[in-house]
Amino acid sequence: MFTGIIQAVGKVAALQQRGGDVRLRIRTGGLDLSDVALGDSIAVNGVCLTAVELPGDGFVADVSRETLSLTSLGDLESGSPVNLEKALTLATRLGGHLVSGHVDGLGTVIERHADARSVRFTMESPAELARYIAHKGSITVDGTSLTVNAVVGRRFELNIVPHTLQETIMDTYVPGRRVNLEVDLVARYLERLLLGDRAAEPGASAVDLAMLVRTGFVRS
Repeated sequence: MFTGIIQAVGKVAALQQRGGDVRLRIRTGGLDLSDVALGDSIAVNGVCLTAVELPGDGFVADVSRETLSLTSLGDLESGSPVNLEKALTLATRLGGHLVSGHVDGLGTVIERHADARSVRFTMESPAELARYIAHKGSITVDGTSLTVNAVVGRRFELNIVPHTLQETIMDTYVPGRRVNLEVDLVARYLERLLLGDRAAEPGASAVDLAMLVRTGFVRS
């Protein structure tokens, strides 16, 4: 688990193709690795990866074919900056929100414009994730815990303050860029719980008005 508070911006030192998979070497810069052991989890742009080597200036992780197909890690090149966060402990301050490091889908940066010293981004989510994105709710973009400022259909807006721009990779975002999205895990579990016994049925549909009426959450 993670908090969505980026601890350092690292750089891709090397990408090695390995039979369809990729071995990724990350230079971690200011990230303290003194408490990291082989097998520990580190989030790279919001993707939970396992450290398989600790060469001293960073770590090495294997990225599976599935992870490459479902995230933006396949877009990385040597020298690409990346958001980094070590897995939380019971003593970690939870400054963002609970983040699993399991990407739900790829979003796209649609627009950016200055708003005083902040930058406003408009992003678009996959259609299947839109129902989990709520006004003033939480969303993780490339591992960064953020608050949704507005939402219309599949598109949502983020207001990014100067500190976040400086401490993450968000200042590099341009329209067309793909980003890793993880929705609020509470919303995902709540939807599943609301299905009740129907969750065990193959092809059980998502929460809809008819289901809410049937279960008493909405009066007909």
